[in-house]
Amino acid sequence: MSVKNKILNDLKKISDKGKAVHLSRFFKTGKGQYGEGDIFIGVIVPDNRKIAKKYFKEISLAETEELLRSPVHEHRLNALIILRLKFEWEEEKEKEKIVKLYLKNTKNINNWDLVDLSACYILGPWYYKNKNYSQIYKMARSGFLWEERIAMLTTFYFIREKDFNLTLELAEYFLTHEHDLMHKACGWMLREMGKRDIKPLLVFLDKHGAKMPRTMLRYAIEKLPQHIRKKYLAR
Repeated sequence: MSVKNKILNDLKKISDKGKAVHLSRFFKTGKGQYGEGDIFIGVIVPDNRKIAKKYFKEISLAETEELLRSPVHEHRLNALIILRLKFEWEEEKEKEKIVKLYLKNTKNINNWDLVDLSACYILGPWYYKNKNYSQIYKMARSGFLWEERIAMLTTFYFIREKDFNLTLELAEYFLTHEHDLMHKACGWMLREMGKRDIKPLLVFLDKHGAKMPRTMLRYAIEKLPQHIRKKYLAR
């Protein structure tokens, strides 16, 4: 039996119809919603992660890519956890293959949880080290929601390294974005930046706070002292 099929069997054994219904609603899979048509089998992330950890050294990148192209959400999530684990474990040449595979399959990284558990752990360290941001800019300007979120979440790694320039640049670029998932992503990254250094956050808020989407603003100021939050919310 292939490693991929072992993973599929393990996921099937712990699938739950009730959880599948809940997850389908939570991740907005209805007609016209951002996760329209996605299929859930009802496996929670901690259990999925255990299965990925069990097989990530054994499974090939080719089989991992097959998982990533599955119509089932938990299969794709498992593939992304595997890629993240492989990226941390493998040598530089293999890391490059993982990055290329990831970028080739962004259409399958198509919900916020899939983006958030992978982008900053795979693309983040790769582009931070290589200092070539052209692919990040390309995704940010793609007009495809999930690539836009991937670009923004990639900067989380930069934030952890206390390099805020790319985060600030993309947050400014996305100020006029229409989707609340991008408002949340940008606000979240600004908040994380502010937790490490409040000064660039306050400069950004002074410049853009009055025109920031309300959700982005609320996310960005969440950890600030109450009197500062009130000041920006009153604008």
